[in-house]
Amino acid sequence: MMDTLFKEVHYTLGGLIQDIGLGRIGLPDIQRPFVWSNAKVRDLFDSMFKGYPVGYFLFWQTGAFDSGSKTIGVDAKQKEPSLLIVDGQQRLTSLYAVVRRKAIIRENFEQEFIRIAFNPCDGTFAVPDATTEKKPEFIIDISEVFGNDTYTTISEYLNKLRLSREVSKNEQGQIAANITKLANLVNYPFVALELSQSTNEEQVADVFVRINSEGKKLNQSDFILTLMSVFWDDGRTELERFSIGARKPLPGKQASPLNPIFHPEPDHLLRVDVGLAFRRARLEHVYSILRGKDLRTGEFSKERRTEQFDKLKEAQSRVLNLTYWADFLNIVRAAGYRHERYISSTGALVFAYQLYLIGRTECEVDPFILKRTVARWLYMSLLTGRYSTSPESKIEADLSVIPANKDPVAFVQALQKVERATLTDDYWTKTLPLELSTSSGRSPSLFAYYAALVLCEAQALFSKSKVADLLDPPAIGKKKALERHHLYPKRYLHKIGFKELRDTNQIANFALVEWDDNIAISDKPPSDYWLNYANRFKTAEVEEMMSWHALPEKWTEMNYSDFLAARRPMIAHVIRQGYEKLTNV
Repeated sequence: MMDTLFKEVHYTLGGLIQDIGLGRIGLPDIQRPFVWSNAKVRDLFDSMFKGYPVGYFLFWQTGAFDSGSKTIGVDAKQKEPSLLIVDGQQRLTSLYAVVRRKAIIRENFEQEFIRIAFNPCDGTFAVPDATTEKKPEFIIDISEVFGNDTYTTISEYLNKLRLSREVSKNEQGQIAANITKLANLVNYPFVALELSQSTNEEQVADVFVRINSEGKKLNQSDFILTLMSVFWDDGRTELERFSIGARKPLPGKQASPLNPIFHPEPDHLLRVDVGLAFRRARLEHVYSILRGKDLRTGEFSKERRTEQFDKLKEAQSRVLNLTYWADFLNIVRAAGYRHERYISSTGALVFAYQLYLIGRTECEVDPFILKRTVARWLYMSLLTGRYSTSPESKIEADLSVIPANKDPVAFVQALQKVERATLTDDYWTKTLPLELSTSSGRSPSLFAYYAALVLCEAQALFSKSKVADLLDPPAIGKKKALERHHLYPKRYLHKIGFKELRDTNQIANFALVEWDDNIAISDKPPSDYWLNYANRFKTAEVEEMMSWHALPEKWTEMNYSDFLAARRPMIAHVIRQGYEKLTNV
């Protein structure tokens, strides 16, 4: 007989629900919180009602498990789980939450009851909305069907329906049959594959990835977050709450990581953690390190695991320090980046935060110098898309240049050396103009141009207001205070033969103007609108405006293609001026 890591076990929905309710089946944090939409839950019940297969479950036998696993739902359970869900968490959580009417916890850590409506007249399911609420044919929450005896449910439903219309005998029979069929879903059969108790965590993780090869794979950060759930659950919760707090206000008047610039996911913060604790960016080894594995001998040790988690805990205390966090966000602003919509690489922010924390808490670089150094590095890395491809390899290489002796002068010099090797004269005069030859709306070089206008305190085109102020308005209306304006409007370009987006939406055809000016200019060619707007300003002001907005002399008279070619090196020059603002301490 073939040896396998699993056995096949048959369940009914009712049996599964009972085991979850008692706590025999639990959830290890190998997966994320409940993320299914209510529409997907509706489709699950619809498939079961029609008798379709809805997949199997994969459980892991652990015996009496005491390592911090989660039970499903928010209510307390009677037992420690002896079966953990490896695959099928979303389906099983959906079923349990609806059948028992239990609240689930969403990704934002808010509790929610999942409501699915059912029409017994035709056997259809729906997500309740204003329309279904008004229709007497719908049972608004099928949890009522599973929570009451079937005869009572049928009687109450028919009485309510008769108040709005007549119900024929044939329809009564159909209604009773459909409600009974729905209630009998507790007998719906499921197959579970149960991994044996001897299966270790790495085998379980490998099995999970293999069977989900067509879906969303777990990555190395997921495995590390799983280990944190088992050995340091408070630490993972801290990461998740910090991530939520960066996006929306926390209750009360407590200090908060809320900001418009960087909304890190828990795994982004985790990467900052491990960069500080272990000077690593590749997470493939960190998972083993945190499990207590000696990478040289391959041996595991509980003591070593404790030591490594202690390092991680100490690093995380710095990563989530709100004083450091606020200081770093000010550095991002000082680099010219005022909103997340203009930041093309989260990886660049992750590593810049690592650099800041290493420089401040380990190398003790003078705060004034450190802020300039990190801002300059961030500007360089965002401009060049340094971490857009193979980010782990690039960050690992950049971590290796940081001096081990923690000398503050050597720290700054090491980063400056990399910058000089990256931003050469050839880069500014040849490479960057070529990179600007694109219609990508999220080009790193386009966003660097915006940052440069902020750093140089430039005014928006045709405006007395600074770009920095308009990118960071005091209030948010339906329209942005600052908009990208086609210097050669689209419709005008269509008339003269340029009809493809790759031509009309070239970066070199855009300028930042206030929204009302953008509307007023509409589709007029530059030869029609330029003088009207230029006359708002004195000659010296117009010259300065043309300089910051990289407009060649007599640009309104130029052929469109020649205009683009002439403007790209001028934009590159403005971006370089922005960088030089950061280098002049």
